[in-house]
Amino acid sequence: MSVEASEPYTEDEMHLNTYVDTVEAIISTLGENPQRDTKIQRPQHVWKFRYGTVDVFVYLTGESSEDTLMVWSPVLALPAKDEAGLNKFLLEKNWLDTLEARFAIKGEQIILTCSRTLQDLDPGEVSRAITIVATLADEYDEVLIERFK
Repeated sequence: MSVEASEPYTEDEMHLNTYVDTVEAIISTLGENPQRDTKIQRPQHVWKFRYGTVDVFVYLTGESSEDTLMVWSPVLALPAKDEAGLNKFLLEKNWLDTLEARFAIKGEQIILTCSRTLQDLDPGEVSRAITIVATLADEYDEVLIERFK
């Protein structure tokens, strides 16, 4: 019986395993058990977890350093009342209050999002992106619903 030697991992594959492990460890520290979306096939990796009153999504677009870490959380369904006031509120918050994250429109939802290429991304930056989106989305979702729904 012979065993064939497997090809060594490429540098990008080693980073991906690190990124996947890092994302799962960070989500676990937020008190949640990360749920992988099994509908999406490799090389894409998607997690969803609940933080306070919001769902948070974490997405690695692929395996190379040119791929992206994306984190987002829906905070308000559209349409909303006083859309001009809503837009002004969100733009003012984007100026200083959301740090590296920002409010955006995705389909028929206002989301809070943060994205970054994987090149030179360290675990602290991954943690910061996930934590900022989860914390701020949980802080703002009820405020937005109360004022604009």
